[in-house]
Amino acid sequence: MGYQLPISIGTTLKKIQSRELVLPAIQREFVWKDRQIETLFDSLMRGYPIGSFLSWTVDAETAKQFKFYDFMREYHEWTNPHCTVLDLATDKPVRAILDGQQRLTALNIGLRGSYADRTPGAWRHKAWSYPVRRLYLNVLKPADENEDGRIYDFRLLSDAQRASYDTDPEVHWFPVHLGYELDIHELVGEIAKQGVGTSPEAGQMVVKLWQAIHSEGTLYFYDEENQDVERVLDIFIRVNSGGTTLSYSDLLLSIATAQWTDRDARQEIHSIVDSLNATGAGFNFSKDAVLKAGLVLAGVTDIGFKVKNFNAANMTALQKQWDDITAALTTAVNLLADFGLSDATLTADSVLIPLAYYVHSRGLGDSYRDQPKHAADRALVRSWTLRSLIKAGVWGSGLDSLLRDLRDVIDKHGADGFPIKQIESSMAARGKSLVLGDEEVEDLLNLKYGRNRTFAVLAILFPHVNTRNVHHVDHIFPRAMLHTPKLKALGFDTDAIAAMQDQRDRLPNLQLLEGPENIAKSATDPLSWVTSNYSEDGRSAHLERHAVPWMPSAAEEFDDFFDDRKKALAARIASVLGSPTVASGEPQQHAQAETKSAPVIAE
Repeated sequence: MGYQLPISIGTTLKKIQSRELVLPAIQREFVWKDRQIETLFDSLMRGYPIGSFLSWTVDAETAKQFKFYDFMREYHEWTNPHCTVLDLATDKPVRAILDGQQRLTALNIGLRGSYADRTPGAWRHKAWSYPVRRLYLNVLKPADENEDGRIYDFRLLSDAQRASYDTDPEVHWFPVHLGYELDIHELVGEIAKQGVGTSPEAGQMVVKLWQAIHSEGTLYFYDEENQDVERVLDIFIRVNSGGTTLSYSDLLLSIATAQWTDRDARQEIHSIVDSLNATGAGFNFSKDAVLKAGLVLAGVTDIGFKVKNFNAANMTALQKQWDDITAALTTAVNLLADFGLSDATLTADSVLIPLAYYVHSRGLGDSYRDQPKHAADRALVRSWTLRSLIKAGVWGSGLDSLLRDLRDVIDKHGADGFPIKQIESSMAARGKSLVLGDEEVEDLLNLKYGRNRTFAVLAILFPHVNTRNVHHVDHIFPRAMLHTPKLKALGFDTDAIAAMQDQRDRLPNLQLLEGPENIAKSATDPLSWVTSNYSEDGRSAHLERHAVPWMPSAAEEFDDFFDDRKKALAARIASVLGSPTVASGEPQQHAQAETKSAPVIAE
């Protein structure tokens, strides 16, 4: 890595203008806000350092693997939020910015362009909600006292905002872009032309602005010339670790974009991520998960995030199958939503991948979610999915090896149905058995209200729950009856109250109820509620379905109730989660448990 002689801001922007400096596709979008741009210019005027920059000189051969983007100049949150792809010569090296994109883009916007974001509270899809603003400097006085500690009053202003100051004798907004475009002699004439030539403060401030832009030695660059892409990626991730977390997929996505001929891989990945995350009550899948799924579903042998795996042959296969892959991912994420899962309750995004591969390998479409002939198979898929999310550590270390194994098992045994026994046998051989030990059972019994595993545990333990309807995680003994003032009035001491309130939010006091039923239940004591809502036979059936031994009616009974329900749940966990054959042996029960929308966690 070589240190470069420092250069001026003006020289750097000319390199951006001539496309001698570009952005690799690994870079995220421009995300700075207006105050950050204004504060950066204040720092420049005060002579503060604004950090060093890192570039990568990419040889012509290496550059063919990537796409590159221009720096943002006319930022518009609605109509122009993304950098444009550059059509660069393929016989010349390219110098790409690895660190410093946000700062250089802010300088480019302030000195060469404009900034338009939505006015707070304005309509999202109306042009007038996004007034175009350019950067100005008040050359007649310093900035008023402000929370950012700025001395120089830089403002991004629309034409209307600038005009509103016309009658203020202490304000003259000088266009900052002129400090970049004009030489010092032209600038002196411009000061006079604008009617502030007689103001020493204005003259000094404008000259200071010009010097901050054009004085040599302002920006310090380090340039990496090594063509080892893995090394460069590692450097990129490390230097950006203080901001948004980056991964190898960021750079690999750039390579995929360069390899695809008929589509823009970056746009396609972002589009399917947005679509998946909008399913049901909402998910939070990353582009990493989708890119990994693409490798698995496309049949790539080595699915690791390595540059060598993103070769032309693999990317051609991925592009050719992309429509089928996105269809399988869409069906799979809809199944997750049918199982009552969402971002709030999904403990591992990676479970999507084998689910999508199974759908893809069998050519199953969206009708798989509803057709009666698939009910038993859906039950097995649901059982395996939820149990794999309940068991800690399944989707952690060794993920690539696990995904390859699951793909192999589905290829060999999944032509006619979900091969749950073979899958779980393969997982057990890899040390990822779904059978729970005593300590794990105790861990589940201690799950608390609001934890994302809690819903999955309740859903798998009680297959009667139709999670296609909105379900609430409900406190059997209501929280309102265990508030501190009420318990003190009943004579409980501080330690007893703390213990009861801790138990109140643990699994033995929780159940899944459909939304309307839970709302109606409210803070009614359990015995009164079940008595008023069910006949005698209905009460017995309700208690049996929810593994509730009996219903308490007063806080004095809560400890005994909690202990008895805990024992009942322990027995239910041993029965349902003790072995894969138990869960797979109840397809019809599970088939009744499918859901259309995700749960909410509520009282």
